[in-house]
Order: sequence, then C-alpha cells, then structure tokens
Amino acid sequence: MKCPNCDTTLSMSEKHGVEIDYCPNCRGIWLDKGEMEKIMERAADHYASRDNYERDFKKYEYDNYNKGHKYSHKKKSFLSDFFDF
Repeated sequence: MKCPNCDTTLSMSEKHGVEIDYCPNCRGIWLDKGEMEKIMERAADHYASRDNYERDFKKYEYDNYNKGHKYSHKKKSFLSDFFDF
C-alpha cells in the first residue's frame, strides 16, 4: 500500500495487538477501520486503575516545570508506545 501523502510504500508495525501502517518517509500514521477504537480501548484499560493513572501522571508530567525553565519539554505519554517508529 502506498502513502496517500508522499506515495512511499507504507511499513507495518504491531503495537499491543494493533497493526499500524506508517510511512518511513513523511512519518504519517494510517489506521485501518477499528484500529483507533482498539487503541482507545487499550488506553482506557490502562488508565482504569487509579495506580496506573497516578504513576503515569508523575512519569509523564512536564520535566522542567519546577526547574524555572521558560519552555517545558513534555515527556512521552503512554500512547507514545503505539506511535514510536
């Protein structure tokens, strides 16, 4: 299958049981029918536990927020595991 954006052949990766097509050239991500729902389902399952929510909030909060930097750099989130190519 070709990338609709740049006409490069798409690559496929499986993350947490979801097949994701992505373009190695323009870094576009293309989901088939039902794949977004699966991703949302996995995220909801992950955050259903209060412990996971609190742990991830601390893990992914702005790393420079309390250091007085003008511009904070946000750390990766739980969903970045799906889209890390």
